[in-house]
Amino acid sequence: MSDLPRKAVTRTARLAALPLGIAGRATLGLGRRIGGRSADVVTAELQQATADQLFKVLGELKGGAMKFGQALSVFEAALPEEVAGPYRAALTKLQEAAPPMPASKVHAALAERLGADWRKQFRSFEDRPAAAASIGQVHRAVWHDGRKVAVKIQYPGAGEALLADLGQLSRVAWLIGPLIPGLDVKPLISELRERVAEELDYQLEAQAQQRHAEEFADDPDIRVPGVVAQADQVLVTEWMGGTPLSEVIAKGTQAERDRAGQLLARFLFAGPSRTGLLHADPHPGNFRLLKDDGPVEEWRLGVLDFGTVDRLPDGLPTPIGDSLRMALAGDATGVLDMLREEGFVKPSIDLDPDAVLDYLLPIIEPATVETFHFTRSWMRAQAARIADPRSPAYNLGKQLNLPPSYLLIHRVTLSTIGVLCQLGANAPFRTEMLDWLPGFAEEAAPA
Repeated sequence: MSDLPRKAVTRTARLAALPLGIAGRATLGLGRRIGGRSADVVTAELQQATADQLFKVLGELKGGAMKFGQALSVFEAALPEEVAGPYRAALTKLQEAAPPMPASKVHAALAERLGADWRKQFRSFEDRPAAAASIGQVHRAVWHDGRKVAVKIQYPGAGEALLADLGQLSRVAWLIGPLIPGLDVKPLISELRERVAEELDYQLEAQAQQRHAEEFADDPDIRVPGVVAQADQVLVTEWMGGTPLSEVIAKGTQAERDRAGQLLARFLFAGPSRTGLLHADPHPGNFRLLKDDGPVEEWRLGVLDFGTVDRLPDGLPTPIGDSLRMALAGDATGVLDMLREEGFVKPSIDLDPDAVLDYLLPIIEPATVETFHFTRSWMRAQAARIADPRSPAYNLGKQLNLPPSYLLIHRVTLSTIGVLCQLGANAPFRTEMLDWLPGFAEEAAPA
């Protein structure tokens, strides 16, 4: 693939063809079963083929398709085990790479954005990208002062492609929604569309990243690369190596998984409190486990990609901590009152406080113990409980509302928990909440 497909008609046609291809394979599978092949074998083959086609198209199109695929990838842990295997590898592919933009296009983009003498700003520049993601790709280079840097270059036509893809994906959401129980795909797509302008603005990204880099400059646990330069659709930052969390998920030791999980939970809660910003793209490709000298317990977490953030000048909203504290104390009425006050329950909806508490308690189970073991089976159970029409939780969930101000916080929290479950980490979620979540520790929450 030579470049980011820019013509909306071409991209739309490729996305629109997904349901046709899947329907065709379903018909073929029926024929194979009639021909005597095992239904389980045929189903597994169809699931693998469907995953391959779906995520191959999402990855190759980059833009909004790739961004949506990355957003979906963090929910892989919620897939039922019988279908998780075929989809897991295809989902993981989206977390680290996509087909690269050729060197000639890279050079032209740098000349346009940094000037014809752009090479003078670098001692060296690697034409082969180190990473290629949804709207841009990253190249290794050495800055003129000798610093190793990452050069992030936005694909030409990325904005147009992003909007076109997400518009088309909203029309085929029915195809993807059933893959992950409990996930409503359309609001996810709508939220991604609302963030397009911010995602494309590398100046805003540079400001958010530098804010984090300065705040965590001397932190023993979290590292964020500093910003070196920014010009239009090019962002130059300090280079950061390390092991991507996708590799830790695939083959890390339990000690590595636990350390990554501990620091991921810490960054989720401490980040907004310390910077007034919530990193809003928590897929495994944006985090690195930095294997510094010393034992695993002293390794750090590296954080990348601040293109999407939620601005929370006062940190995470205090009502989140208040409601969690009251739920753990068994104060069903207080929880329902808080949910009404914040807009989670509309005035016209009449709910039983005890039913609401029963709905919430399994979800907030990680806050009930000092260290919680996050597993795929636990997340699948939660997703299935909420998605099963026969479950009381399903009907109650349909009556709850998600206020716009909480939408991104909700998705980031669920996404982070999804990554923790992929890691299979033993993480001190409760400890991090007590340290950083406003309202949670105002009174002793029962362990």
